[in-house]
Amino acid sequence: MLTRKQLELLHFIDSRQRRDGVPPSFDEMKDALNLRSKSGIHRLITALEERGFIRRLPHRARAIEILKMPEPADRTGFRPRLVEGDAKSPTPAGAMPVDAAYAMELPLMGRIAAGTPIEAISEVSHTVAVPGTMLSGRGTHYALEVKGDSMIEAGINDGDVVVIREQSTADNGEIVVALVADHEATLKRFRRKGEMIALEAANPAYETRVLPADQVKVQGRLVGLIRSY
Repeated sequence: MLTRKQLELLHFIDSRQRRDGVPPSFDEMKDALNLRSKSGIHRLITALEERGFIRRLPHRARAIEILKMPEPADRTGFRPRLVEGDAKSPTPAGAMPVDAAYAMELPLMGRIAAGTPIEAISEVSHTVAVPGTMLSGRGTHYALEVKGDSMIEAGINDGDVVVIREQSTADNGEIVVALVADHEATLKRFRRKGEMIALEAANPAYETRVLPADQVKVQGRLVGLIRSY
């Protein structure tokens, strides 16, 4: 059985695909369902895929294939247990409420692109409370709000706040804030390949960027994540 939001999204995708020949964008889905961020759409899409109603096609933008629609009983006799919304995702291992742990205020430096790089971040917009146990070592830490969905398969959604330990080096496989050509900042997985640096997305819709090492400067390493529901 689908929740109300899952059913609403499935019908919206179907109607737009019939009308335009292509599925709607995530922004269009978010607006149609009156959600505040695309992370909610990602959860609904994942739920529909797990239940066999849709399939996401890799390496293609806006590539969603509808495999089936609900039976008539599901459409007419739908009785969700929740009046509005969907059940929250299971709590990740190691997650803790901020108010249950010693918290520190970190500067929120703005937004970081998990997708197409945006301008380098340099100004503090406000501060955010972070559990002290999330901070790694004695180094300087700061927070950034994530914009985009290129790291979604690493569990990083649009609208999440990531906690970054300031450092200029990284090991292969670590998720870092990288400054590209001294003016673009992006959140990606770091790989060094000889004299080249690969900045890998965690979403098959985005290509890996491979750049000369002198064009990539590591600004910090991901050590934590904060999500609001």
